[in-house]
Amino acid sequence: MMRVLILAALIFVSNSVMALSVGDMAPNFKLKNLESGRYESLKKYRGKVVYLDFWASWCGPCRQSLPLLNELRSELKRKGFEVLAVNLDEDTEDAKTFLKQFPVVYPVLLDPKGKVPQKYELPGMPTSFLIDKKGRVQKIHVGFKPKDMKGIRSEVISYLRKK
Repeated sequence: MMRVLILAALIFVSNSVMALSVGDMAPNFKLKNLESGRYESLKKYRGKVVYLDFWASWCGPCRQSLPLLNELRSELKRKGFEVLAVNLDEDTEDAKTFLKQFPVVYPVLLDPKGKVPQKYELPGMPTSFLIDKKGRVQKIHVGFKPKDMKGIRSEVISYLRKK
C-alpha cells in the first residue's frame, strides 16, 4: 500500500513539474486551417502577440468567447495581434455548424485527435494562452465569462507595447 502511495505521489509531482507554465516557450504545432485547408504552425505567428484559444462546439462558454475574441482581433490586428482558435471537435462538421452561428474572421485550426491540447496540458475547456512576440506564454486563462474580456484586452495591449 505504501509503495502505491509513493508511486502516485511521484507521478503527481512529475506531472506538475512538466506542466506548461507562464514564462515557458509555447509548444509549436502544425494543424490544418479550416478555411484554407493548408497546414499552419504557431511559429508562423512569431513576432505577433497571439491569443491561442482551445474550443469545441459542445463548450458552452465558447458561444460567448468566440464572438468577443473576434471583436478584439478586429480591433487590434493591425497592431500585431492574432487570435488562433484550435477546434477540438472529433467531427469537423460540428465545428463548421458552430461557426455558421458564431462566425469569426481569425484562423480556425483543426485538431480532431486532440494532440495539441496534450502539449499544452489543458486544465479545462475553454482554455486560452496569451503568447508574447517571442513565443513565450504570458497568461493562461481557464474558462470564460464575458466580463473577462476587459482584462484580456488590457493584457493583450500591454504585450503589444513591449518590444
